[in-house]
Amino acid sequence: MTSTHTAVHPALDRAVHHASVWLEGLDMRAVNATTSLDELRARLRVPLTQTGVDPVQIVDDLAAATEGGLLGSPGGRFYAWVIGGTLHSAMAADWLTSAWDQNAGMYATAPAAAVAEEVAGEWLLDLLDLPRDASFALVTGCQMAHVTALAAARSGVLRDAGWDVERDGLFGAPRIRVLANATRHITIDRALRLLGFGLNAVQPVDTDERGRVTADALRSALRSGSGPTIVVLAAGDLNTGEFDRFQELIPIAKSAGAWVHVDGAFGLLARASAAKRHLLEGVDLADSWSTDAHKWLNVPFDSGIAIVRDRDAHRSAMSVHASYLWASTEVRDEVDWNPEFSRRARGFALYAALRELGRDGLAALIDRCCAHCHAIVSGIGALDGAEALWVPELDQGLVRFLDPRSGAEEEDHDAYTDRIIAAINASGEAFFGGVTWRGRRAMRVSVVNWHTNASDVARTIEAARRVLAAASA
Repeated sequence: MTSTHTAVHPALDRAVHHASVWLEGLDMRAVNATTSLDELRARLRVPLTQTGVDPVQIVDDLAAATEGGLLGSPGGRFYAWVIGGTLHSAMAADWLTSAWDQNAGMYATAPAAAVAEEVAGEWLLDLLDLPRDASFALVTGCQMAHVTALAAARSGVLRDAGWDVERDGLFGAPRIRVLANATRHITIDRALRLLGFGLNAVQPVDTDERGRVTADALRSALRSGSGPTIVVLAAGDLNTGEFDRFQELIPIAKSAGAWVHVDGAFGLLARASAAKRHLLEGVDLADSWSTDAHKWLNVPFDSGIAIVRDRDAHRSAMSVHASYLWASTEVRDEVDWNPEFSRRARGFALYAALRELGRDGLAALIDRCCAHCHAIVSGIGALDGAEALWVPELDQGLVRFLDPRSGAEEEDHDAYTDRIIAAINASGEAFFGGVTWRGRRAMRVSVVNWHTNASDVARTIEAARRVLAAASA
């Protein structure tokens, strides 16, 4: 055994120890951070030494310095944002990914990584029942999945208009208009900014009382202009989990020659559930889709997915070539499909998660999360001083808290809602986020973590009950 092995392995052993302590203690730990910003800075801002520090000491020091500064988001009582946990197989595969240290940019630089990613992508297309010949990219998250898919859309619609954007850029190109759900996620807007469209290219499309684009509004928006057009629809509203009616809307958009992109950050995965699949009827008619594997697939962060029907447009938007690159003709080179060059082999964790879950396991996880979300919203909403604003069909719901003071105004209820959310979070029993929905503050409930169980639900409702009782007293 070399001296390098002797120096490194004890540090890895210590990392496994600290990771095990963290994971085994999630159910007992506070879900919120319990250490102040000043304390974290004091612990971590140590002098950078001239000669370096022993790896074992660094690992132990890091575990000690971050104590109380980590959210319990991998556990089952974190509902603030759409954040999953990590399946054990995916975590183990992610550790191996770091140890293997492959540059998963091409088959030549990481053969096994390229094949694992290729297979995982094929499994996803099958699970989601999307076109089997569609291309895909594994990127950092849904933000970059939107960038990738909309770059392909930009290439495709301008190609059809007689313009080569990869060669000639956007200066002088036909102006692209983007018709987007008025309640779209902000990552759509940032993707459009990064791609040079500009926010003025966006034309919000009116929605119904459930936040869904209406057929009449889409027809009107399509008639209001001309030229290359991209339509953005939602598979799972951020606050309510609502879906645009793809089966009705996509044919309308396609008849006008538009490219249809679907933001399915979490909702697209519901297509893997027989009980929820009907919510996505017709989504396969779109041209591109984006989703996050670190939500319902419960893999570590750094795992977004872009899927594109038009392989040529996708490859044109992303591919690069140089004489020193060993391009493969037999297997998929990742660099042809995503905006990164050197990149982590993120396909290994996704491959592992899909194998651990299987078809039935993924469907059961989705159904279980939806049931838990419904139980939390209904349970808290039934408490004195609370009301359920949105009882979910999927995994997103909303609760509002009512200021008990006589004559309280809407703004009083808003401030009171934020105070109750803060108090629940401070209890350490659960963690929620707040949102302004239809002009009113609400507590947002999001459940996508495989850890969440009936006991977590009961503890969460009880924590809310105690906080409301104390506030009313």
